Amino acid sequence: MAILITGGAGYIGSHTCVELLDSNEEIVVLDNFGNSSIQAIRRIEQISGKTFPFYEGNILSTDFLDKVFSENNIDSVIHFAALKAVGESTEKPLEYYENNISGTLTLLKTMGNHGVKDLVFSSSATVYGNPSSNPITEDFPRSANNPYGRTKLMIEEILTDLSLSNWKISLLRYFNPIGAHRSGLIGEDPKGIPNNLLPFVLKVANKEIDKLRIFGNDYPTPDGTGIRDYIHVVDLAKAHLKTILFLRKQGYGITAFNLGTGRAHSVLELVHKFEEVTKSVIPYVFADRRNGDISECWADPSKANSQLEWRCEHTLETMIRDSWKWNTLNPKGYK
Repeated sequence: MAILITGGAGYIGSHTCVELLDSNEEIVVLDNFGNSSIQAIRRIEQISGKTFPFYEGNILSTDFLDKVFSENNIDSVIHFAALKAVGESTEKPLEYYENNISGTLTLLKTMGNHGVKDLVFSSSATVYGNPSSNPITEDFPRSANNPYGRTKLMIEEILTDLSLSNWKISLLRYFNPIGAHRSGLIGEDPKGIPNNLLPFVLKVANKEIDKLRIFGNDYPTPDGTGIRDYIHVVDLAKAHLKTILFLRKQGYGITAFNLGTGRAHSVLELVHKFEEVTKSVIPYVFADRRNGDISECWADPSKANSQLEWRCEHTLETMIRDSWKWNTLNPKGYK
């Protein structure tokens, strides 16, 4: 039996594939390379020393998904495939609704047709909107400040209804993944101008961009910049393995888990730590806040710690050091 990984060539997906293969799980991977590269698939094989079935295609296609399920003995799915940039989602909301929601519905229908009802869904802390307090627990009120977050929230509602029909589902609400595999072979490689902070910092360090733009220095935080919970992508990937094991032992229903460290760092803190770790200088300027951004957000991960028997192992320094190694070995990403 195999685990299907949608979006498995992406940043989080590729690291999760490595962790699953290292634990002797069978996987099948699909991706459309909208924000990823075939090189990631080759490097997953290089790191793990294993091969696996790979399909290039889009989850919006029923015929494509039916082919994947018909040709493989799949018993569970980890669903990463989605558009994921908050800022871009405010500019292209219809693309986000079509890709993320329609694509997920097509996947769910195909799963049901093939009798596969175990699902790990890649959700986001954006479903908490602008929380009234921190740290955030899984029972906080949910809302969304941008189209990307709304797609995740809508899918969570769909999956909650679906869980009443003998499905086993886990919602994994990510906070802010950074870092890279310790080998330096796989890491975050966004196409075009990065939407996330650390890839932007790396491009400034590479002198591809002259200055870092920090969006907002007037938030009600100690230094005026936004505060986030940064989690190492390998810790995040390991949580997906733990969740698959959790689902295998559980009865039908749905469970949500916050995946974060429970520690908060501001944008300026991350920039200064980056300069300290890498001995680089990162020029920056302040810009207006982006639509949909909030002032602070960090996790209470105690539920995941206890029920998944999982916890973060990496510090902010390690996250930056591993990202820097990836960047040093791959200054142009997978290109």
